[in-house]
Amino acid sequence: MNLLHGKLGPRFDALLFDNDGTLISSMESVHRCWTRWAREYGITEEAFAAVELHGRPAAEIIADLLPEDVRAGALARIELLETEDVAGGVVLLPGTKELLSALPAGRWAVVTSATRPLAEARLREVGIAAGEEGGPEMVAADDITRGKPDPEPFLLAAARLGVDPARCAVFEDAPAGLAAGRAAGMTTVALTTTHPAAELDADVVVRDLSAVSVLVGADGVTIETDDRA
Repeated sequence: MNLLHGKLGPRFDALLFDNDGTLISSMESVHRCWTRWAREYGITEEAFAAVELHGRPAAEIIADLLPEDVRAGALARIELLETEDVAGGVVLLPGTKELLSALPAGRWAVVTSATRPLAEARLREVGIAAGEEGGPEMVAADDITRGKPDPEPFLLAAARLGVDPARCAVFEDAPAGLAAGRAAGMTTVALTTTHPAAELDADVVVRDLSAVSVLVGADGVTIETDDRA
C-alpha cells in the first residue's frame, strides 16, 4: 500500500467510481433488506455471515447460498426489497457532490455491482441524474458476465468512455473492487468508508472523497489528495 499526499500520478482521461460505499451509502438499507431476504429463504445466520455482501453482484451472493433452481426468483426478490427500501435509505458520502460537480460528462463513470435499476434509483435518491440525459456513464451488474474482483467492469467502463485503461483512476472502498481496478491496469484510490486502511491495497488511501480534488484541463484530469487515511 502506497500512501501519497499531493498530486497523484500523471493526468487521467477518466475517473471511475464504485457507487455504494464510495459515492453514497445505503449500508443500513442493504443490511435490512438482505437480513429479511435470508430469513425468507431459510438461510442460517452462520451461512449468511460467511458470505461477503459488499462489492459483489447479488447474483453471485445468491449463487453462494442457494441451489440453482431457485436463484432467479431469489434475485428478483432481493431486487424488489432493495428498490422499495431506497426512499430514505440512501445518503451522499462526504465530498461526493463537490467532486462530481467538478467533472464534465465523458470524464467519469459509475461502476457498480448493483443492477442498473437499483443503482439508478439510489443515485436519483441523492440527486444524481442517473439514467437521464446528461447523467453519468454506468456499468452495472446487468452489463457484465464477471463481477469484481474481475477487471471486466472497469475495462468495459473505459471502453464506453473511449479511453485507455492505463489513463483511468478507480475510486473504491472494497478490496474486491480495488483488485478489479489493479487487474485492469488502472491507478487505484481506496476510501476507508467501509474497511480499515490495513485491508485496502491501493496506490492511495484516503478517508473519503472530501479528501480528493480535481483540476480538469484539455489534456486530462489532475487528482490531488489532502490527507492520509
